This record gives sequence, C-alpha cells and structure tokens, in this order.
Amino acid sequence: MGSSRRLLRAALLVAAAIALAAAAAELREKRLTAELTADDIQEQLDALDPVSRAAVIARLSSDEVKKVRG
Repeated sequence: MGSSRRLLRAALLVAAAIALAAAAAELREKRLTAELTADDIQEQLDALDPVSRAAVIARLSSDEVKKVRG
C-alpha cells in the first residue's frame, strides 16, 4: 500500500511539473507576441510625420479615456 501511494505521489508531481512547463512556455510565447506587436506599432508611429504622429497619439489617448470612463 505504501509503495502505491509513493507511485501516485510521484505521478502527480510529474504531471504538475509538465503542466507548469507548458504554462511557462505559453506565457513566454504570449510575451514574445506582445513585444513584437508593440515593436511593430512603435515602428509605424516612428514612420509618421510629427503632426500625424501627434494626432494618432491624441486619438489613442482619447479612446482610452473613453474606455476607462465607461
């Protein structure tokens, strides 16, 4: 009986380790996607002339204020 308990405990630990590794890999992938998206947006903003860039940033800021307020 004691050895089956140890075996079950070991199996649960292995399953937990696999789940944690999978979650960590997914998190890294999502972080990389977010970084690439942010870099792409920054490049697009940098390509704009100063007036257009200011207008885009003002619009984005205004949209965010509207989201926060309701």
